[in-house]
Amino acid sequence: MSLKVCVLGSGSTGNCTYVASDSSAVLVDAGLSGRETAGRLAAVGADLASVRAVCLTHEHDDHISGIPVLFRRTGMALYANTGTIDALERKEKMRGLSWNVFETGTAFTVGDLSIEPFSVPHDSYDPVGFVVSGGGARVAVVTDMGMATELIRQRLRHCRAIVIEANHDVGLLRDSRRPWMLKQRISGRQGHMSNTQAAELIAEIAGPDLACVYLAHLSAECNDPAAALREVSGKVAAAGHAGVRVLLTYPDRPSEIFTAL
Repeated sequence: MSLKVCVLGSGSTGNCTYVASDSSAVLVDAGLSGRETAGRLAAVGADLASVRAVCLTHEHDDHISGIPVLFRRTGMALYANTGTIDALERKEKMRGLSWNVFETGTAFTVGDLSIEPFSVPHDSYDPVGFVVSGGGARVAVVTDMGMATELIRQRLRHCRAIVIEANHDVGLLRDSRRPWMLKQRISGRQGHMSNTQAAELIAEIAGPDLACVYLAHLSAECNDPAAALREVSGKVAAAGHAGVRVLLTYPDRPSEIFTAL
C-alpha cells in the first residue's frame, strides 16, 4: 500500500493537506472553502466524497474555515483534541458540529490509516502535528510551530514525506512594515518557523527513509519562495541528503502529488 500526499493549499489564506491510501483519505485541516476544497481535490484526481475525515491541528481560522460546509455537505468525521474543540465552540459558526475527540500523543485510526497527533509549540490552545501511517509508509504534517522540540524531531524521523512550515525569511520579516509586537510573535517560540529553522531541522533528521519535503505556510509578505527552496534544499544536500526532493506549496493551487511507498 502507498500513501499519496498533496498540499491543496497553504498560507495565511487557508491550509489543507490531502493524505490518502488506496482505500482511505483524510484532510489535515480545512482552511479552504468547501467549494475550493472540492475543486482542488478534483484537479488532482481525487473526490470529496472519498474523504473520510478532517483532522485538525488547531483552531486558527486559516485551518478551520471550511469545516461547517464540508460537514453539512458530506457528514465526514471531524477529529480534534479537547483544547481545539473548546476553542472552536466559542465561534458561533462552529457550534452544533459532531466531534471525534482524540488525545494528543495517542494514535487513532481512520479506515486503514493510523494517525498519531503530537504536541507542537504554537500560540493556540493545544496545537498538534500529525504522522499518518499506512502499509509501512509514514508521512508527517506539521505546518505551524515556533521551534523544533525533541519530540518533533523524533516524530519526523523515518517519515517518507514531511509537510513542514517555512514561514518567513528572517531578514524580510525584520525589514517588513509589520508592527514590532507582531514580528516578535511570529519569530518567537510559539510562533512560526523561518526558512533557516526548517532547513536546519530537515538536515538534522533526514535519513534514508526521507524522500520528499514540502515547504508550507510561506508568508506572502515576509518570504521569497525561490529563496526558501534554495536555502532548505541547499542545507539538506550539504548534510548528505541530495536525493531528498524539496517542493513548494501554494496558497492558490495544489502542490505536486507525492506517492510514499
